Amino acid sequence: MDEDNIIRSPDTSRANRVPPGQKLTNKFPVLHYGSVPKIDINQWKFSITGLVEKERQLNFTEFVGLKRVKVLSDIHCVTTWSKLDNHWEGPSTSIIKELAEIKTAAKFVVIHAAGGFTTNLSLPNFFEPDVLFAMNYEDKPLSPEHGYPVRLVVPQLYFWKSAKWVTGVEFVAQDILGFWESNGYNNHGDPWREERYS
Repeated sequence: MDEDNIIRSPDTSRANRVPPGQKLTNKFPVLHYGSVPKIDINQWKFSITGLVEKERQLNFTEFVGLKRVKVLSDIHCVTTWSKLDNHWEGPSTSIIKELAEIKTAAKFVVIHAAGGFTTNLSLPNFFEPDVLFAMNYEDKPLSPEHGYPVRLVVPQLYFWKSAKWVTGVEFVAQDILGFWESNGYNNHGDPWREERYS
């Protein structure tokens, strides 16, 4: 990947890049709840709903046409593996600000994904410069097992916050726990503070 114009996640500049309790791997383990969904991109939609001036829905062609960024990040999974130097490409989450005017009452976002899966983030976490809707990984389209066609990537939090098979975002005033957050995982998920479980 061309290293010019790449956004480097801040954690990649740490002297020690492995958070407490983590072990390095060169593999990219596949972990998720349930089976890999079969997604028909002709039917796939990306919705922007909730506390916005006008809700939007993009089809796959429209989403592919959005301006993209490239991000270099590390991955930290709550199951204690970490993988360094991962290259992602896709629209930055900041593109949402151009697509839909977010109301000032919105303080959080719920990420919706295939199968009814959700995860939740504060708006500051969601709009960090290194957060993106990844479509490519290491210069190739995401595999179904890793979230094709679109996964959120939130480099500075544990990887369960990087929801696979994303179908939209919903802006809300109050924090709404997502799937894993409702099932014993920490609501924030900072790997450097070992915010693994609630």
